[in-house]
Amino acid sequence: MFWTYVTDRWDQIWFASWQHLWLVVQCLVLALVITLVIAFAVYRVPWARALANGVSAIGLTIPSFALIGLLIAPFGFGVLPSVIVVTFFATLPVLRNAVVGLGQVDPQIVEAARGVGMSRTRVMLRIELPLAWPVILAGLRVSAQMVMGIAAVTAYALGPGLGGFIFSGLSRLGGANSLNSVVVGVVGVVLLAFVLDLLLVGLGRLTVSRGIRVRS
Repeated sequence: MFWTYVTDRWDQIWFASWQHLWLVVQCLVLALVITLVIAFAVYRVPWARALANGVSAIGLTIPSFALIGLLIAPFGFGVLPSVIVVTFFATLPVLRNAVVGLGQVDPQIVEAARGVGMSRTRVMLRIELPLAWPVILAGLRVSAQMVMGIAAVTAYALGPGLGGFIFSGLSRLGGANSLNSVVVGVVGVVLLAFVLDLLLVGLGRLTVSRGIRVRS
């Protein structure tokens, strides 16, 4: 029975779920930092902006399973190749949205801020980033849903998370509890994606000012 399988392995399932969520959250934070650095560097330069958008579009066509397989040779099995793959794919939608969001900031607002003596760094952090943040956060939500599934694929390289249940069940499909193992992994990933999306919605409520929310 499925519920017997779950209750007998509840501690293992809970620990794998926590590992899976923590891997995704850490990679999203890392991807956000990388994205903001790149976006602020390129969004004012047309050819660099086009290059960043092109890279983000082409990068999404790379099969995650193939990429994790290629990274096993230089980095071995375990956490490192998993972090690289998840961070890479998490960066792509956020980068596109960050470039678009920063490009939509009214240049007159930026010039007014510079005119009252604000430094370039303060303008970026106090003016441009808050105005572009709703668009960036939308990209972050897309990334979160996408890489939640990709994180499961990293189990091929013995990465942490619920992917271990999926691969274990598929490797012995037809055997005892093989289907239960796959279902636990798949359902767990879906539930974690739902929980993380709710957390990001809450983050938006806390970090986007009411005036910007009303305007958007």
